[in-house]
Amino acid sequence: MQLERIRLASLHQKVMSAAEATGFIQDGMTVGMSGFTRAGEAKAVPRALAEKARMQPLKISLMTGASLGNDLDKALTEAGVLARRMPFQVDNTLRKAINNGEVMFIDQHLSETVEQLRNHQLKLPDIAVIEAVAITEQGHIVPTTSVGNSASFAIFAKQVIVEINTSHQSELEGLHDIYIPSYRPTRTPVPLVSVDQRIGGTAIPIDPAKIVGIVFTEQPDSFSTVTDPDAETQAIADHLVQFFRAEVAAERLAPNLAPLQAGIGSIANAVMMGLLNSEFTDLSMYSEVLQDSTFALMDAGKLTFASGSSITLSERCHKQVFGQLCHYKDRLVLRPQEISNHPELVRRLGIIAINTALEFDLYGNVNSTHVGGRNMMNGIGGSGDFARNAHLSIFVTKSTAKAGAISSVVPMVSHVDHTEHDVDILVTEQGLADLRGLAPRERAVQVIQHCVHPDYRAQLQDYFDRALKRGGHTPHLLEEAFSWHLKLEQQGSMKA
Repeated sequence: MQLERIRLASLHQKVMSAAEATGFIQDGMTVGMSGFTRAGEAKAVPRALAEKARMQPLKISLMTGASLGNDLDKALTEAGVLARRMPFQVDNTLRKAINNGEVMFIDQHLSETVEQLRNHQLKLPDIAVIEAVAITEQGHIVPTTSVGNSASFAIFAKQVIVEINTSHQSELEGLHDIYIPSYRPTRTPVPLVSVDQRIGGTAIPIDPAKIVGIVFTEQPDSFSTVTDPDAETQAIADHLVQFFRAEVAAERLAPNLAPLQAGIGSIANAVMMGLLNSEFTDLSMYSEVLQDSTFALMDAGKLTFASGSSITLSERCHKQVFGQLCHYKDRLVLRPQEISNHPELVRRLGIIAINTALEFDLYGNVNSTHVGGRNMMNGIGGSGDFARNAHLSIFVTKSTAKAGAISSVVPMVSHVDHTEHDVDILVTEQGLADLRGLAPRERAVQVIQHCVHPDYRAQLQDYFDRALKRGGHTPHLLEEAFSWHLKLEQQGSMKA
């Protein structure tokens, strides 16, 4: 039954164990692995590689689409496999190794990795390890629950190991739209003009002679860790719905809004859930990760089509969606992340981008990646791809963290991922600040008035008032700009 998944008979002889497949991965290699936000990652070979490294130390540079599931980054880190890692991660063990300088982490906009490989700005992968649901009669690879960077890794690599995961149903075939841009200087525009359009093939086209090993596995994807909406995320959603109503009334948005993008995680997912009780219908989504909210909106008749690069779901939603995939399949498409995150397409389609901030400051600069200005959290992901080019660039966060010890709104962010020039709307449970068309001094007034928690509002107003006396286009007290972060580090709270 397993061999039925390999429809090119000449490849049957390439079937081997995961341990045997690791023999193709040598010390010092650059390895491209499938996987985008805990979905569609190769599972057996990375774990076998970690076991091998405990007996025979080796180090690799690992590229993926985004984060890996099944604690694979943890296993590879603990085994000492990772010398370099890019472009995104969410694992606590790997995070500690990055912040200790043990693993060199390259934090990238998710649309850039393949583009830099294509132009030889990054070293091409020596080998690719790609999870598949099947191999076609032509020897092409049918991905599973994510595309990410898998297509280009397989095309660029000298050798390819395919993991066929039989825990994924064969009905996944046909869900993907694999389009590879042409090369400069004769590159033509990506011919995508609507969210539901298909412009490529359903499998990754490679020369089957490059496939050196095929491994079978039955390990499912990790489930999403999103939490249910709470009063604060509902308040954020309510502020956004009210804002959208005003935009429609002013004829700046159509009644069905514009294609929606939502970042990964509990807050963004919960905010999207807030649209369930709104009047907006005939919605579409052009995003990276399709989460629980995508399918809740579909089930409610609110969302007509969703384009993404992966599907990452909670256990409950996973059973529902993949238990009746035929009910959703004609309303879904999964694309390579260089297409799902393509800056020109984001601009062309007029995306409403909703992403999560760790913190933002008086003037609208956003920190998405660093705690205390030094320690990496996860990475910038695709938020920058969308924020710089969206019709509306929206960042959401709760106004405080750590039981109120941290204000998410500070005088100056400790690390800048998205400058004030790329940010239109800021939202916390306290309110919404519309920063469009405002100078820095005007932005600060809106941020203090609408977004700051009451426990910190007077403290931030005092900073701004004194900074105004100092003067400048963007008033600051440089000697105090990071005083809140220092106070947190030294005293455990940002409160005065």
